Amino acid sequence: MNQQRLMQVLLAPQISEKATYVAEKNNQVIFRVASDATKPEIKSAVELLFKVEVDSVQVANVKGKVKRFKGATGRRKGWKKAYVCLKAGQEINFVEGGNA
Repeated sequence: MNQQRLMQVLLAPQISEKATYVAEKNNQVIFRVASDATKPEIKSAVELLFKVEVDSVQVANVKGKVKRFKGATGRRKGWKKAYVCLKAGQEINFVEGGNA
């Protein structure tokens, strides 16, 4: 895996009430990732960018919502999110912009 590809795998952290709950309870962080990203790529990208050790990665495909506009129906684009479980003692703090 080259570094240029790894830099394009992670798109954004998913900050929500559920993501905060999961982070506190299971020591996991949720990221929005590229649709064609694999678990090993996600693991390598997180370890490269945030200098932490990753225990495991779980991936979920989120389907786009069906929306209506002037009577016509359409569908938003689907996306992929990754639940990254960090090893004990590891932490990513997005408020400070890196690892804490």
